[in-house]
This record gives sequence, C-alpha cells and structure tokens, in this order.
Amino acid sequence: MRPGVVTGIGVVAPNGIGHEAYWAELLNGKSGIEPIADGVAGVVEGFEASRYMPAQLVVRTDRWTQFGIAATALALQDAGIDLETVSEYEIGVVTGSSSGGNEFGQREIGKLWTQGPAHVSAYQSIAWFYAATTGQLSIRYGARGPSCVVVTEQAAGLDAMAQARRVVRSGARLVMAGGTEAPLSPYALACQRAGGRISAGADTERAFRPFDRLADGHVPGEGGAMFIVEDRPAAHRRPYGVVAGHASTFDPRPGSGGEPGLRRAIELALADAALPPEAVDVVFADAAAVPELDRQEAAAIEAVFGPYGVPVTAPKTMVGRLYAGGGALDIATALLAMRDSVIPPTTGVLDVPEQYRLDLVLEQPRTARLRTALVLARGRGGHNSAVVLTGELR
Repeated sequence: MRPGVVTGIGVVAPNGIGHEAYWAELLNGKSGIEPIADGVAGVVEGFEASRYMPAQLVVRTDRWTQFGIAATALALQDAGIDLETVSEYEIGVVTGSSSGGNEFGQREIGKLWTQGPAHVSAYQSIAWFYAATTGQLSIRYGARGPSCVVVTEQAAGLDAMAQARRVVRSGARLVMAGGTEAPLSPYALACQRAGGRISAGADTERAFRPFDRLADGHVPGEGGAMFIVEDRPAAHRRPYGVVAGHASTFDPRPGSGGEPGLRRAIELALADAALPPEAVDVVFADAAAVPELDRQEAAAIEAVFGPYGVPVTAPKTMVGRLYAGGGALDIATALLAMRDSVIPPTTGVLDVPEQYRLDLVLEQPRTARLRTALVLARGRGGHNSAVVLTGELR
C-alpha cells in the first residue's frame, strides 16, 4: 500500500510563523503564551492574512480559515510543488476542525442584534462552518479530488493526517492536510471556560503545566499546521517522514467502569505501522493538564512502554492547547525533531508525581537518535487518536 509521505510543512503558531521560525523558538524555550483580557493564551502575533490571500478572501473568512490558508501556502512553498503539473482530480484537501469560525460568527451576530439582518455579511452562512477551510482551499487551488473535514476536537489534526493517508492510498497524488484553530474571541473563550478545563493561572510561564502535581487545566491557544502529503516524494527532495500508522478509539461511557481508549489507540497504531513498542524513540503527549486525564495518559504510556520506557514530551506548553490545530502542530514538531535528532522540551513543569513514572523531557532539549515518533491526542467527548511517524520510507 502506498504510504502517506510528508513533503511540506506550514506552521502558524503563537511563537513563530513558518516552520523554521517556530522550531527555532521552540528549541530556545520561547513561549508564545501571553496575557489576554481574562487570563492567558497562546496568541499569534504579527499575522497579516493579506500576505497569503487576496483582500476579497480575507473579508469572507474567519481567522481560523486564514491560518489554514496561510499554513497551506507555506507548506506548498516548502514542498516545492507546482500544482499545474498535478491533475486537479488527484489533489485532495483534508482539514481538522473543532469549533469553527467563532470570531466571524460573533461579529455578525452582534450586527444582527444592533443593526438588523440587512447588515449581516452573506458570508456568515459559510465562514463559521466546520468545513470552511477545506472548501476555501479547494476553491483556491482547484482541488477536485477527495476532500473532507474531520471534527474530533484536539484529535482532529491527527485524524486529518490519517484520512489524508487513506486518500493517497485510494489514488490521489497529493493531499493538503492538517488543522488550525482560532478560539480566542470572547464567545469562544466563554464556551471553553464553561467546560471547566481552562487553567486559572495568570503566570504565562507556568499556567499550563501538564503532568505537574499542581496542574489545574490547560491554556488555550490559536494556530496550527498544514502539510503536503504525497504518494511519493520527488527524486530531488527528501521527505520529512511517513505517516506509518494510525488508530482512533472512543472512551467508554462515563461511569461504566471501562478502561479509557488511549492505550488501545496506541497499540492499534503500532500494529498498523507493523512496529513493536521498543521501536518508538519519543512520544509527544496529549498533555491535558487535568489531573485525572494526565493520570490516565501516563498509565497508558506506561502500560505500552513500561515505566520510564520512552522519552515523553509536550512542547505545547509553549503555545497552549490549540484544539484542532494542536495535534497537527505536534505532528510538525515530531517531524522536525526526527529531522534534527533533538527532542524539544516540556516547559513550566516542576513537580511530577512519582506514580506517573514518565521520562519527561523537561526545560532543555535532549539530543537523541529519532527514527520513529508517536503523537497522541485526546479530544473532548471521548476521542482518542495516535499517529506513528517514521523518518524514512520502508
């Protein structure tokens, strides 16, 4: 079966636009988390949508779609792809989404109540919609191949890459895939805070501290990553890696006493990649920073790899939890880590409970030979996803 080969990466993140800028800041421990009106968040500063798309498209789209379009443009540039050489029916688009176009929707609903229906943008009907980024990318690049959107909250970025691999295996030449999010409008933040998983901390360096004894929730963030996934790399380009395995599972009904589904997702993803646990060189954790969820994730990792059996990291502590963009950004980070043989650190974590028995990479990057990485994500509502990445074709 044809692999899903990643040949281009585009990143829009709170601590850098462009994958190399983001990667450099990550290795330097530079955080993109900053104070906002009611707490702290990972904010993308200096983003100018008009640099990546025409003005008429800017006014038709929400910030999350603008991030997706920009990241895709960066990924295409990175891959060196000339789309004119690829049939439009062999180009697919798969994006992950979580909450849709909150900022655009809030603005237009405000106009409805203060000025009346005649003042509401006609693009309200599509700009908020979960599939808006997929649709706009399809139109912009003339992609008529298999296209869809995956809505599984934090797991969506991973699930989108898995779907991209399926599309390639079904005959597509190239897929634009990944996920972005822009959940920092007042309405969006109100919804998130109602869920009870946002940290109450105001310290930009320590509010988000997964696997820490004092963990009290995550910090929200905006941004994400998009990729070019191909059936094969061009002869003159070295790919970043391969989507070698994937699995998604669903947690049992609350109160049923069943085991959470993350361990099973890990085991199934490894089986899909035809790799044993000892082949994994690093795990990029979901890192919810909710004590019970951290405990569950630590237990799943230990069950598969043994106590302290594999290096684990969560560099999202420097950008926040990006929901649909978060898993995609973790995949970008894992691919860059394998390229440069270095594990980026988890920052802000000072006191890890002994019962977690994790080999957490803390505060400083760790040099290591990285051939295989496992990326984990858990979406609100019971979604679990695991992706195995390998650094070379097999």
